[in-house]
Amino acid sequence: MLKILLTTFLLTICAPLWADDMKALANDPEWLALLHFNQGATLHGIGESYIDDSSFFIAENGKENAQAELQATLSALQPLDSSLRCRFPARYLFLARKLAWTESSPFAHCTEYLEWRKQIPSARAVLVFPASYLNSPSSMFGHTLLRLDASTTPDSVWSSWALNFGADIRGQDNSILYIWRGLAGGYPGRFTVVPYVTKIQEYSNMENRDMWEYGLRLSEEEITRLINHLWELRDTNFNYYFFDENCSFRLLELLDVAKPGAHIIEGFRLAEVPVNTVRTLEDKHLIADRVYRPSRAVELQADVDALSLGERRMARRLLENPSLAQSQEFLAYTPEKRHLIARAAWRALRFGQRKKDRSEEAAASGMVLLRTMQANTTQAVTVPEPAAPEKGHGTQMISIGGGQRASQGFGELRYRLTYHDLLDNPPGFLHGAQIEGLDAHLRTTESDQLKLESLDLIHIRSLSPRNAFVKPLSWFIQTGLERAPVYHERQLVRFVQGGAGFSWQWGAMQPYALTALRLENNDSYKPFIEGGGGAIVGALWYFSPVQLHVSTEGIYFANDEYRYSTQAEMNVPLNRQNGLRLQWRQDYWRDDHSQELKLEWRHYFD
Repeated sequence: MLKILLTTFLLTICAPLWADDMKALANDPEWLALLHFNQGATLHGIGESYIDDSSFFIAENGKENAQAELQATLSALQPLDSSLRCRFPARYLFLARKLAWTESSPFAHCTEYLEWRKQIPSARAVLVFPASYLNSPSSMFGHTLLRLDASTTPDSVWSSWALNFGADIRGQDNSILYIWRGLAGGYPGRFTVVPYVTKIQEYSNMENRDMWEYGLRLSEEEITRLINHLWELRDTNFNYYFFDENCSFRLLELLDVAKPGAHIIEGFRLAEVPVNTVRTLEDKHLIADRVYRPSRAVELQADVDALSLGERRMARRLLENPSLAQSQEFLAYTPEKRHLIARAAWRALRFGQRKKDRSEEAAASGMVLLRTMQANTTQAVTVPEPAAPEKGHGTQMISIGGGQRASQGFGELRYRLTYHDLLDNPPGFLHGAQIEGLDAHLRTTESDQLKLESLDLIHIRSLSPRNAFVKPLSWFIQTGLERAPVYHERQLVRFVQGGAGFSWQWGAMQPYALTALRLENNDSYKPFIEGGGGAIVGALWYFSPVQLHVSTEGIYFANDEYRYSTQAEMNVPLNRQNGLRLQWRQDYWRDDHSQELKLEWRHYFD
C-alpha cells in the first residue's frame, strides 16, 4: 500500500515536469522539420504539416498537432521489435539522442531499410541547378536537385545518386493545363532517387541546359540524418505548387532536417524560384564550392566559335560526308585545325542524334570522325564560363517611371513578381530569354487618376540563335490585359498572343523574325473574341555597358482593323540590383497615331 502511494505521489509531482519536457521537445526545430510543419513560410496550411498523406502520421491528429505526434511516436518506437522503427529511422534517432536511449543495434530487424541504406552514399552532398529551360513549363525558371556522392573525388560523380522532387504527372497534360494545375496544387509531389548520370543525360545532353553544382558544407552525420529522413518520405505525397511549394522549397525543407539549427527556411516565401534556393544557401554560408558543367550545345558552340567561316563550312561538309577526312582539301589544314574541324563535326553529329535511336549510319560516321580527331594534334578550346545564376539580379522588380505620350505627361508605377525580360541586367541569365509573370503597370496622367496600364499574367520569349549546326525554333506567348488603340481611344483589352519564328547571331547583333497570332476581347469590337495575325521583327544587342532592343510589330484583325508599332529600348545597369530603362514607342492605327517616350528606374530584389 505504501509503495502504491509513493508511486502515485511521485507521478503527481513529476507529471507537470514531463508535460513541459514533451512540449519543449515537440517544439524542437528538428522535430518540426521532421514533420514538415508550416510555421508561416507559405500560405498553404499554416500551423500544420505540408504532408498530405495520412500514412506519414502515427497520431490521428498528427498532421495538425506536433506534440500529439511526438507522444504517439514515443510510444510506438520504444519497443525493441517495433516495426515502426523501420518506417521512421530518423524519428527514432532523434528521440534516442534527446532521451539518451542506448541500444547498440536499434534497426537489426529492419532488413529492407538496411539494404536500401547501403546503396545511398553519404560522403558529400551537392546542390545541382540545371539552368532555365523555356521549352518546359515545369523548368522555365530552372530546377534544383540534390546529389549524394560516395567520395569527394571528381570521378565519384558517375556513381552518385540524385535526389529529386517533382510533380507526379499522370498522363500527358499540355503546357497550359500543367501551369494551371501546378498553380492550384492539382498534382501530388514526390521525392525520387535515381542515378545522377541519368540527370546529366536528361538536362545537359537532351535539353541543352547548363548545370551548376554547389558543394554543400554538411558533415557526414548531417547527410546521414537527411538520408534517414528521405527513407521516411518514400511514396509520401505532398501537394505540388508551381510557385512556392516546389522542388526548391522541398530541398530547403530537407536541408532543415540536416541542419535544424541553421533556420534555412525563415519568414514568408511568396515564390520559391530555384535560383533563390542557391542564394539562401549562400547567405547561410553553406556553399563550399561551385562547378560549371556546360551543355552539349555550349560545347559545340565553343568549337564553332574557334573556327573561321571557311573552316565552319568544311566542318559542315565533313558532318554530311565523313569520307572528306581523306580529301586533299581537308588535309591541307594544319593537324590542329583538322582536329578542331573534326571535333566540331563530331559534336554536331552527337547533338543532332541526342533524341534519336542509334543508327548504324550515325555510328559509322561518328567512328570516322573520332579516328580523324585521334589522328591529328589536339587543340584545346576553352568553354567560357558564364556568370553564375546566383550572381544575377533579384527575381522581383519594382519601378518608378515617367514620360510623355502625345502631348500629355504621365507617371508610372510597376511591380513584377518574376523574373527577367530581354534587356534586364544580363549576368546570370540567358541572352534572348524572357520570362515574366504577374507584371502590373499603373499609370496616372495630368488629367486622369491612377489606372491600370497593363497586367501581364505571363510573357515568355525564347529567341535562340540558329547556325549551320543548330537550328532551334524561336517563339513567344503572352496573355493578360493592356491598353491598346481601339478606333479612336485607348481601351483596356483582354488578349492572348503568341507565335514562332527564327533568330540569328551576327556578331554583337541578334536579329529575329516571328509570326504573331492574337485573340482579343474588348468593349468595342462586336465579336466577343476578335482574331488577328501579323509579324514581329527586331534585333538585340548585348554590350557590356548597355543593352539595346529595336522592334516593329504589325497585327491585322479579321474585322479589317490594324495596329502596328515601332519601339526602341535601352537598358543601363547601375549595379546588380538597379537599372535605368529608356523607351521610345510609336503606335499607328487606322487614321491616327501617337508617340511615347518614357524613362524608368528599376529596382530588383528577392
